[in-house]
Amino acid sequence: MRITIVLGAFFPVPPVMGGAIEKVWFALAQEFARRGHEVVQISRSVPRFPREEIIDRVRHLRVRGFDTPRSLVWLKFLDLLYSINTLSILPEADIIVPHTFWLPILLRNSKRGKVYVHVGRYPKGQMRFYRHVARLQAPTQALAHAVAAEARELERKISVVPNPRPQSASNQLPIPIDEREKIILFVGRVHPEKGVHVLVEAFASGARTVFADWKLMIVGPTETKFGGGGRQYLAELERGARNTGVTFRGAVFDAVELEKDYRSARLFIYPSLADRGESFGLAPLEAMAHGCAVVVSNLGCFHDFIRDGDTGFIFNHRALNPADALREKIENVIVDPILLSRVAEAGYRKSAEYSLARVADQFLSDFDSIVRKSDAATTNR
Repeated sequence: MRITIVLGAFFPVPPVMGGAIEKVWFALAQEFARRGHEVVQISRSVPRFPREEIIDRVRHLRVRGFDTPRSLVWLKFLDLLYSINTLSILPEADIIVPHTFWLPILLRNSKRGKVYVHVGRYPKGQMRFYRHVARLQAPTQALAHAVAAEARELERKISVVPNPRPQSASNQLPIPIDEREKIILFVGRVHPEKGVHVLVEAFASGARTVFADWKLMIVGPTETKFGGGGRQYLAELERGARNTGVTFRGAVFDAVELEKDYRSARLFIYPSLADRGESFGLAPLEAMAHGCAVVVSNLGCFHDFIRDGDTGFIFNHRALNPADALREKIENVIVDPILLSRVAEAGYRKSAEYSLARVADQFLSDFDSIVRKSDAATTNR
């Protein structure tokens, strides 16, 4: 098959500036190409990368992009400019996978490929503009239900294919939980919607008692251009964490260094508050793949791979005081090392179901079904 993957306007690939979607689809593109498919990947240009090159059999084309703005209206306008510029360089293909808001709407030329929309965020009214596409792919059951609820007539076009877990930078197995330092880890954008303030407050409230011999490490960008909450939010977090064992490490985009952080921690916490924003939760899955026990908020997107007390832990982020709810959950987990170890091991086994090879199989099968259906329709005319 000829497959075109168009990533968004705000992060480049290879994913040297972060971006979960960029990380996922950079790996998937390489896997598709390794299996003999003709793959073109289009992404934001940055000075360090040429406008065109081939990496591991994938042809990369790059278009002028932008830093992430604060204004949602401005973001959509920049997305439109990027999408228009992308249209002029699209090759002929069988399948095109756009990751911008506007490109699926603009794509009307069948020579560019059957439009396969990856729905990476909860819908906010835009599904009605995508009636002509071949597929609406959601990474979780919760997101698929949300798409169907917004556009019932499109329900037959919805498929659920998960994101793959990020590949390990090494071939070594994770070390057991009880051999690691007493570190609690967060990895992600340091933004209010990720609930980082809830985590800091929960840890700080027990810093001199139950968490006295533990450390909390916050890894992720605070800069708004990377999707962070900005300097003011970081300053608020630092005030709340004063005189506690909290470290703000900043962004870590190097895969080897990030893997070291995951494999040094016993507990990974992802307290997202984004009920209508979180669509999958790649960071918790990545933590599970590195042998961490994982605590997440009670969002539907996590339920596909995390069951409370089995493959991970879930706290009630909708409680009257979510920080108290999170602190109580952490306390209950860390006082029982046998439970912590058992859940970490179960989570590690569960993450294997999301290997790159398995997920690529699902995508390619879904692509093929669309292409075959189109070929059959053409033959029967």
